[in-house]
Amino acid sequence: MLKTGFIRCVCVCVCVCVCVCVEEMARRAGRRYLRAFVSGFFVAVPVTVTVLDRLAYVARVEGNSMQPFLNPDGVSDCDVVLLNRWRVRNFQVQRGDIVSMVSPRNPQQNIIKRVIALEGDFIRTLGHKNRYVRIPDGHVWIEGDHHGHSLDSNSFGPVSVGLLHGHASHIVWPPNRWQRICPSLPPHRGPLHLDTTEEEEG
Repeated sequence: MLKTGFIRCVCVCVCVCVCVCVEEMARRAGRRYLRAFVSGFFVAVPVTVTVLDRLAYVARVEGNSMQPFLNPDGVSDCDVVLLNRWRVRNFQVQRGDIVSMVSPRNPQQNIIKRVIALEGDFIRTLGHKNRYVRIPDGHVWIEGDHHGHSLDSNSFGPVSVGLLHGHASHIVWPPNRWQRICPSLPPHRGPLHLDTTEEEEG
């Protein structure tokens, strides 16, 4: 009996020691994981900020100037788009692209419009003071798809490419609207050929 009791006592002591060791190891592992998480967090935040600043970010589209392509159901259910900063880093845009830019009228406001014409193109305007405009170097002509409900180049003329800060590549919200945005021009909009312009002006 004494022997059995002694063995039981030794077993209990060993179990207690093992539990203490396991608990200590868990505490140390927990500290390691916590340190790894904290250090990873402080690395991830600047990386995320850099990604958002340099590569892409999402933005909510407000208003009806880009209807029916964006916000087809009205302002009650606004689209959210992915804006690619990297795409416009060297002002690489093409006709039909939807872009975000600083408003020429209000530097505190960002606007989203469609690129209709590039530098060197001739465009027939819709309500601009000049019927035809040649797009100067370093500029683009932008319009909203909903003519008559858009403040765009027909109001303030060609826009400097330096104001561009994002290319809309996808609609990401609402889920039923998810799609890739491909460049396209509205019907009867786009640059004119020089000979056509001269004939019509003459």
